[in-house]
Amino acid sequence: MAKVDLNEMYTNLSKIGQGIPSVMKAFEELHSSAVGNGALSAKEKELIALGIGVAVHCSYCIADHVNSCLKAGATREEIMEALGVAILMGGGPAAAYATEAIQALENAGK
Repeated sequence: MAKVDLNEMYTNLSKIGQGIPSVMKAFEELHSSAVGNGALSAKEKELIALGIGVAVHCSYCIADHVNSCLKAGATREEIMEALGVAILMGGGPAAAYATEAIQALENAGK
């Protein structure tokens, strides 16, 4: 599993925000709008985001969205099913990156 330090990522994102504040403000607004409750629940949207993170091989996305899934009330079983869809869409490389989500779940005590 890739060593991912989410606190370091958040710190560096803040630094990016200092350099390009309008871009990062717009991104934060997009993020809030995209994952908020609507026709799909915030939990469902976080499960989708986790699946995409796995399919595109983004270690930071995987760690962050496992945490967000859990905060939104997702169960281990729901996360596992989302990983199954990600593996379907991303093939072998997605299966390898799905192991990072398992590690993040276990690190969260789930």
